[in-house]
Formats: sequence, C-alpha cells, structure tokens
Amino acid sequence: MLDGSGTLKSTTLTLRKPVAEDGEAIFELVRACKPLDENSMYCNLVQCDHFADTCVVAEVEGKGVVGWISGHQVPNDPTALFVWQVAVSPEARGMGLGGKMLSHLVNRPALSGVRFMKTTITKDNDASWALFRRFASRIGGELSHEPHFTKGNHFGGRHDTEHMVTIALRGGLRKAA
Repeated sequence: MLDGSGTLKSTTLTLRKPVAEDGEAIFELVRACKPLDENSMYCNLVQCDHFADTCVVAEVEGKGVVGWISGHQVPNDPTALFVWQVAVSPEARGMGLGGKMLSHLVNRPALSGVRFMKTTITKDNDASWALFRRFASRIGGELSHEPHFTKGNHFGGRHDTEHMVTIALRGGLRKAA
C-alpha cells in the first residue's frame, strides 16, 4: 500500500526466510536496485533454497518482495555471518527496511552462535556505509574495516576496492537490534 508520497506503508510488512519460489522476484528486485551487481536467476534460486537460514525476504501485502538480504556463514568460521547483498526496492526506501532485515537476520535462532557480521563495501557506497554504521550503533557493536578485495590485485583495475567491514555483535545486545 502506498502513502501519498509514493512510499510503501510499513504496516503490512512481513520479514521471513526465502523459499525457492522467491528466486524470480528477488532477481527482478536486484535488477531494479542499480548499481547492485546482478547475479543469475539460478544463483538467487540457490540462495533461497540452500541459504534460507542466512537470507531474508521483506514483502508487503499486494506488492510482493520489496527487500532482500543474501548472506552465508563464513566457511570455517561459524561465528561470522557474511552479508553478500542488501536490496530495497525504490518504493520501500526510507522505512529503515535494511536495518530491520539485518536485525531480523541476526536474531534468528539458527544464527545464535554468530558474533560477527561481515560485508564488503566500496568507499563511495554512502548508502551501505550509512546502513551498517547505523546498525552497529543501534546494537552497540564495534565496526571496523580494511581493504580486502583490491582494485589492482583482485579486480584487474575494473572495480573499486571492496573494504571488509566487520561488526562485533556483542552477544546480549543482539536483541536490541
């Protein structure tokens, strides 16, 4: 449901684990959220099917999927959740949906052993920096970052350096998220 400004009302918002049938809608959402990197529809289907515990879908009644976070637990480190992609449809922006989805994710029972949230962000991605800084501040977590995938060493000069952002979740403060 849209309000007078063209923004969705949040009263009908549902946050849940994805199912394989969400793959196409997620693929279309990511395509609408430039400049996010598009994955194949098959990749989104596998994320929904194999990584449902570490991904979240936001949907609004009558509008379908308006938000998506893909993530996975870091191999060989079950205490770290890596957030791969955050997508919020243009009509759902300004509702704090990114932060709500992050909070929903870290408070799932299946992720109770997670103590660190990790993601990579380019220096010029102001929206992502703001989202993760607000999230860390809200939970009282510590945010640190360092260059990880560099323009010269990993991207052949074709993509800006991605900084590994780590947020310490501080156990008991997770529910405050």
